This record gives sequence, structure tokens and C-alpha cells, in this order.
Amino acid sequence: MRALITTWLAAVLLLCTSLAQADLTIDITRGNERATPIAVVPFADGGQSLPQDVAQIIADDLERSGYFAPLEREAMFAKPSSGDDVSFGDWQALDTRYLVVGRVNQQGGRVEIQYELMNVSGESRMLGEVITAGQDQLRAAAHRISDQIFEEITGIRGAFSTRIAYVTSQGVGESTAYQLFIADADGRNSQQVLSSDQPIMSPAWSPDGGKLAYVSFESGRPGIYVQEVASGRRARLTSFEGLNSAPAWSPDGRRLAMALSRDGQPEIYVMDVGSQQLQRVTNSPSIETEPAWAPDGNSLIYTSDRSGGPQIYRQTLGGSPERVTFTGNYNARGRFAPDGEAIFLIHRGANGYRVAKQDLESGRLVELGDAGQAESPSVAPNGTMVIFATQQGGNGVLGAVSADGRASFRLPAAQGDVREPAWSPFLN
Repeated sequence: MRALITTWLAAVLLLCTSLAQADLTIDITRGNERATPIAVVPFADGGQSLPQDVAQIIADDLERSGYFAPLEREAMFAKPSSGDDVSFGDWQALDTRYLVVGRVNQQGGRVEIQYELMNVSGESRMLGEVITAGQDQLRAAAHRISDQIFEEITGIRGAFSTRIAYVTSQGVGESTAYQLFIADADGRNSQQVLSSDQPIMSPAWSPDGGKLAYVSFESGRPGIYVQEVASGRRARLTSFEGLNSAPAWSPDGRRLAMALSRDGQPEIYVMDVGSQQLQRVTNSPSIETEPAWAPDGNSLIYTSDRSGGPQIYRQTLGGSPERVTFTGNYNARGRFAPDGEAIFLIHRGANGYRVAKQDLESGRLVELGDAGQAESPSVAPNGTMVIFATQQGGNGVLGAVSADGRASFRLPAAQGDVREPAWSPFLN
């Protein structure tokens, strides 16, 4: 077994904690016609100047989820800052079911945020909380409030405080520069993890959100690396001859599934991260790649062409493969829903390559969204959204679609192409 090669980022390899100007913007391409009406009133600030509009961040989060349709501020009759000041009749007249009110108070370098969630039809208070944060933590505090509101109304844990990883590229040919970034789930607060003049691929978050696994070609051939998010310290786990690709963390964080061609054809292997011992999972003359773990950690799905074209198979460690997808002649890059009852994948149909969802019990497959060149899907930890790479205006951008296909948005970068998205687990 090859010894672990540990290196520190230097020169072009920058620490994750260094800020970079690579924020993504949000362009909502389709709203959910069945979204629940909600009003997020601008928070009273007493004339203080704050660097972030907390209420607007909350409204944007809720709209992006596809579950809610926030009322435009211009349509609001009044702008109360506490539940005691709410005249429910005003909001019932606007057909608003829920109302968020609040105020912010700056005290030195800290900001106190007080908010309340009101049920308009029931004329009652559902939720209230006071949060204290630094001025540089206002976006994080707003995402936390969005999480609480989302869960209180839907019963589903909010995922607005999570992060995404993605790869950007700029330039042409040998002058192309590649960078690995992480950002908030809304594309803001981007931080550079890695910079290279060689391709970077397949970032994957560890279950605790503390590490990223990815593929880098910096040594002249592909290698799988694991990097600590906080410190930037990293280790190279594989650099075998041929293919080293598609790392996927097991739910317990102790193993990585991957595709290696060290023994000939690409096959699925599982590595114990601590000992670096490898276990071969598949043994076939076909191409096996793109593994993903089931939530219980007992089986994997992967893409195989053993049936003549790319299809998704499922296999327990030490077991036999079982074909999962049968609709159409191209189904690839499968990813489990958090509850394990469905998978999300890339399906090629009459309208090109689209994100699709397949129920594992019934086998029913449904296309989601309208992106015809979708690739690399990654599922939010609460299962409500799928982020993926696609094309817009000749550039690579990130797209996202709700799990029911009713809402979608794009996350383009100001410059260059964006690809290879990975949604983090819950971080708090």
C-alpha cells in the first residue's frame, strides 16, 4: 500500500480561510405556483446602518426553497416590527398565510436580532427568538432564522445554513486556471480551497462537513485527495496508474468509495481512510464508475455500462449487482435521497440530459426541471433540492431544482465556468 503523502497548501494552493471574489448570483427561473404566501417585513433598525438586510436574506432563502412565495415589500400595507403591532386583517386581505416581523439592534460590534413568525389565518404567534451575532455573521444568522421558520411551517429541517462546493475554470487550453471553492448554499461568502493549472474534479463533503475529497491532476495524472476545510491541510490517498476518480464518503466518514482502473477496467473500490486498505467491490469487463453510498452505509449504487449503455446498479459489499434503472438507454450519476427511498440521477430523454428522480420501490422515474444539459447532481441534506451543473449562454453554471420539479434557479458566476457542485451535510 502506498504511504500517505501529506502536504501543506502553499504558493498557488491557498488556505480555505482566505476570502475570494467568486460569489455566485441567483436567477430564479421558475417559481412554484403552489408556493405558500408569506410576508417577511423589513426588520426595524432604528436608523442604524448595517451591512446586511437580514429580512431580505430570509425572504430570498424561503423563495429559493420553492415552498414559499414572499410578498413584495411594495405591496405591504404596514411594516410592523413585533407581533403585538400586527393587524391580521391587513395581511389576510393580501392572502398572506404567514408573517415574519422583527427588529435589529446594534450594540458595539454585536447585533441583536429579534424575530417572530405569525400564523395570519390563525391570528397567532408560532415562533419567536432572539439571536446575537457579529456584523460579519449577519448572513449566517439570517440563514439560521430561515432554517427555523422553514422547519416550523413545513416540518422539514431547513438547509439554508449549509454550504456548497464547486469548481470554476477560466481561460483556454493550457492557460486554463481551475479553482475549488466553497460558499453558502445561496452562493455567497465564497472561499477558495484550491487553485491549480490542472483540472480539479468531483468534490465530495465528509459527513461531518470537516473535509473535502476531490480529484486533482496536479501531479500529471489524476489523484484523490482529502483536505481539511478549516486548516487547508491535505493528503493524497491515491495516484495509481490510470483512473482515480469519483470519491464518495461513507455515512460514517471512515471509508471512501471510488472508481479505479489500477487492475484494468474501471471498477468500484472502497478504501478505509485510516489504514488506506482497499476492498474491490465490482469485478466486471464493463466500466463501473460514479459510486454513491446508501444512507444506511450497507450498499452502493454506481453507473455501469454492462447492459450496453450507462445504467445504475446497486450492490452490497461482497454481494451481487442489481440493476436499478430501466427507463431509457442512459441513466447515470445516481445519488440517494436522504431517506433512502429514491435516487436522483441524470437521465437522457427526448429533451436531452436532465435531472430525474426515481422511486426505488415502484421504479417510476420523473424528469425534474427544464435544463437539457444537466450533469453532476448533488442532493440537499434535507432532500428538498438538487443542485447540478448545466449550460447557460455558452457558459457553465450551476442550476438547482426542487425535488418535486416545481421550482428552479440558476447560480452563474461573474466570470468563467462553474461545474462539479457538491452540497454539504447539515453543519449545525
